[in-house]
Formats: sequence, structure tokens, C-alpha cells
Amino acid sequence: MKGSHLALCMLLGFSANANAAGDPVAGKEKSAMCQGCHGEDGNSFNPEWPSLAGQVPSYLTKQMRDFQSGARKDDTMGGMVEGLSEEDIADIVAYFSSQKAKAEEGELNSKGRKLYVGGNRYTNVPSCAGCHGPNAVGNDPAGFPRLAGQKAGYISKALHDFRTEARTNDVNGMMQGVAAKMSDKDIAAVAEYLSRLDK
Repeated sequence: MKGSHLALCMLLGFSANANAAGDPVAGKEKSAMCQGCHGEDGNSFNPEWPSLAGQVPSYLTKQMRDFQSGARKDDTMGGMVEGLSEEDIADIVAYFSSQKAKAEEGELNSKGRKLYVGGNRYTNVPSCAGCHGPNAVGNDPAGFPRLAGQKAGYISKALHDFRTEARTNDVNGMMQGVAAKMSDKDIAAVAEYLSRLDK
């Protein structure tokens, strides 16, 4: 199972199309509507809302397009991105992805680190690092998001949503399959570890 996840990650990493580069200066101005929830520099102040700072551009672009198309459901986000052009999206993405992510303070969770780096062979949870990278900075060509410094509450909610299929816009159901094998304790440990990982 781990091999198939790794092979898919590698295939996607080499075959994904690059997104058009935007203008981060224009993006800062256009992102004013985003900053109330996600923070002026993309570091969210609410543990339930994701930080966008330092996020890989291809992932941010996909999420915004998915909110526009309805492939990812959220009433607030659907309304926020509804009227954005491709240029607007590229500019906003360029701004947020160029900002520095800020991790939460505290000790790294050792159980979370172990799960992130090595997975769990007894429950067939694959290593997260295979797709998101050893330092959790993501994989832009594959569209896999940066997780280092992300809010623990948001990571936990995302994993629970994948597990219950409330969220289904992941590539080939990959995250749904991974999250289905994770216990609530696994999710909490990984989320806490990632939120404090400063890379």
C-alpha cells in the first residue's frame, strides 16, 4: 500500500502542469477580502481556519477553483471566490504563497512525528512524508499542500472531513483512504505535530 501511494505521488509530481505565475503585489491588494479570516500575511489567527502563508501555489489554485466549481463545498468560500478571474486567483496565490508561514509555539508531538514520518504498519496508515515531504513543505508540482505550521484545528477538521467523506476533492480519493485508517488520537497527534513544525 505504501508503495502505491509513493508511486502515485511521484507520478503526479512529474506530470502535473504548472500554474500561471501571478503578481504578488497585485495579489496583496486583491487578497484584502481574504485577510479578515486568513490573516494579512496569510497566517490565520483562528485555529479552525487555514493559514495560507507559504502554501504551495498549485494547491491554493486548485482549492480556489474547486470552491468556484462546487467540487469543494463551503458556503463562505464559495461566495468569496465566485467572481474571481484566473488572473485574480493567480495574483492572490502568488501573494499568499510568498509569505512566511508561522508555526505555533510548543514542543513537537513525538507520536505525531512518528506517524507523519513513518506511518503505522499495523493499521496501514502510510507515511505522510511520502507526499507532503520530510519537512511537510508540500509538493507544488503534484499539488500536495504544505502542512508545516498549519493550524492544528484545521488539519484535524480536514482529516475528519476526508474520513467521513464530507470532503472529497482530493486526488483519486487518496486522503479519504488515508484518513479512514486514522484514529481520532492519530489525527490529533499528527495535527499537533504539524502545527508546531517550523520549516
